[in-house]
Amino acid sequence: MNGPEIDVEFAPELRVFLPNGRRQEGAARITTDGVSTLGHVVESLGVPLTEVGTLVVDGREVPVSHIPVSAGTVSVRPVARPQRVPGAPLRFLLDVHLGTLARRMRLLGVDTAYESTDIGDPALAARSAAERRVLLSRDRGLLRRRELWAGAYVYSTRPDDQLRDILDRFRPELRPWTRCTACNGLLKEATKEEVADQLEGGTQRSYDVFAQCTECKRAYWKGAHHEQLVAIVERALADYAS
Repeated sequence: MNGPEIDVEFAPELRVFLPNGRRQEGAARITTDGVSTLGHVVESLGVPLTEVGTLVVDGREVPVSHIPVSAGTVSVRPVARPQRVPGAPLRFLLDVHLGTLARRMRLLGVDTAYESTDIGDPALAARSAAERRVLLSRDRGLLRRRELWAGAYVYSTRPDDQLRDILDRFRPELRPWTRCTACNGLLKEATKEEVADQLEGGTQRSYDVFAQCTECKRAYWKGAHHEQLVAIVERALADYAS
């Protein structure tokens, strides 16, 4: 059964997902089958629906469940920024390939779960749904899983750019220095005596201010790498203020 022929035009931001032959024009002419939704058509061309903001058919906004019944032009627009994720506190889940991004988001106080081992796409999507977390990934197939609660594609491979993009897209509340970069637990002030078993002699003598994770009990202090971490935090806060 053949349906109408439609022209699908993609916004420049979404053309990265298209096959090489279609990226420059950002458009595709499709003969529909009369039963598939526009959402299915868009995904079949390589664009995850997590990246689609609105679909506009001949000037009229339609849902992804819309089934074309006549020839026309479909405009696929990107997600509006900042993106709102209703229904739960804004928190995230990152897949195994995004460890550096996860640590930086935790450094900024963003609730960020992270799987350091590959638990598989079904388990990641299920956790996203169970905990109502936005799944961040560069795996387009993972982002197309139906059980996913919410998701977003990470466009860059560079941690600096990844962090900037995610913060710009979702605008989460930043509370630097409040989360454990190892496990995502909340930090509390701690005395030197409380964390003494984790300190070497030089640290014992040189530092007096400590924090400790309430979950994994890891100790924190302003050590050799503190200036690098401060620079990450200050850049993020400056981007927010601009």
